[in-house]
Amino acid sequence: MSDTLLSPPDMERADALVLFGITGDLAKKMLLPALYRLTESGRLTVPVIGVGAGDWDDDALRKHAREAVVAAGTDIDEAVFARFAERLSIITGDFADATTFTRLREAVAGFGFVTHYLAIPPSLFTVVAAALATAGLNRDARLVVEKPFGDDLDSARRLQAELSTHFDDDHLLRVDHFLGNRAVESLMVSRFANTLLAPIWHRAYVDNVQITLAEDFDVADRGSFYDKVGCLRDVVQNHMLQVLAFLAMEPPSAGNARAQGLEKWRVLHATRTMDPADTVRGQYDGYRDVEGVQPDSTTETYFATRLFVDNWRWSGVPFYLRSGKALAVTATEVVVELREPPLELFGGEHARTPPNLIRFRIDGDTGIRADLMVSKPEKGTGPMTVPIGVDYAQVLGRQELPYENILYGAVEGDPECFAFFPAILECWRIVEPVLDAADPPLPYARGSWGPEAAGRLPGLRSWHELGPRLFDDGHVH
Repeated sequence: MSDTLLSPPDMERADALVLFGITGDLAKKMLLPALYRLTESGRLTVPVIGVGAGDWDDDALRKHAREAVVAAGTDIDEAVFARFAERLSIITGDFADATTFTRLREAVAGFGFVTHYLAIPPSLFTVVAAALATAGLNRDARLVVEKPFGDDLDSARRLQAELSTHFDDDHLLRVDHFLGNRAVESLMVSRFANTLLAPIWHRAYVDNVQITLAEDFDVADRGSFYDKVGCLRDVVQNHMLQVLAFLAMEPPSAGNARAQGLEKWRVLHATRTMDPADTVRGQYDGYRDVEGVQPDSTTETYFATRLFVDNWRWSGVPFYLRSGKALAVTATEVVVELREPPLELFGGEHARTPPNLIRFRIDGDTGIRADLMVSKPEKGTGPMTVPIGVDYAQVLGRQELPYENILYGAVEGDPECFAFFPAILECWRIVEPVLDAADPPLPYARGSWGPEAAGRLPGLRSWHELGPRLFDDGHVH
């Protein structure tokens, strides 16, 4: 363990990556394409040993990996894929069978340090961790577990306690893939590296903050999974509260993951628990007809709420969160609404000058945009809103996939892209009063913005409109 609370742990670089669940859906959609990209950029230099069920061999895994990379929309470079395929191998067997781990021990023999990445159902985390320990594979090794980390506050504590018997906290990493998103990280950079923004990030200047994670697609073939989880557990408790923490935290006293984690914990600790009276749950029309969904399901596919952070910086400023499936667009965006000027000088007798907005698009066409007021050429027509900002893709080129950064951190031993356990507990505390609500969710039409009641949350004038792109014409002003 580290000598002080603020000191980052000394984490070892892995000589091999063991990927449990390499034949599964997450690996196919996210992990294998990310590993190919890491190979392409020269950042993946270690062997990848997959562990999965079924009758697979190395050739079958490599064929599957190629299909996964192509399905992700990547143009394959044959030389790059050859390097990637050469690093891939697989061990098949039941995770409850000790011989599977005996074969794994033989496969990693000779490697100095190993990262075990669990891309498997959470119910198997402790099973695999215990089996690794029994086989002696928890020595000179690190364990990485996917979300969700528990399904409520008590289960998160139990999971931590069980995993900690096999891997200490400096050798245990918890995935939240939003933390691997550079556009999410840029929230902190934008705040603390720009003296233009830092002084106004305060209740004296900010009227409200809106965080939206909208998806225009439905649950598709994931009905049996989603019906047990719902919107609140799937994205609000983890992704959206992590974004809130980046937006509201104080500047860390050191530039390392532990110092950042402490500031995230501090601001989440100051965040009130969710109030059922300030919360709207919805379910899109037709959800109950999806295969795997219970015919009388009360699982929410939409969630909206109002939160308050009771500290010196944010007292009295409402944070509005909303997320849902089958909505009007796919967009993950933060809108910070600044307070109006003290006198209305330009809006005219019956018009109100719109407030300045600062927008962060953190998925899709990522970027930052400020909606500022300028004068129209025609006299007496009042001011107009002009967007000014940066499209990250135009300025920075291709943005890394979040899982590129997650997997690279898992191998290198960089905890920056992983969730801080005390902050996870605070997130579960915040959502606990509205978990497993008994009231049925409100219906809403596909392609809408959710139940109409979400537009009437206490204190909310209106949700700010989000388009399919941050800059509608694709150009930055």
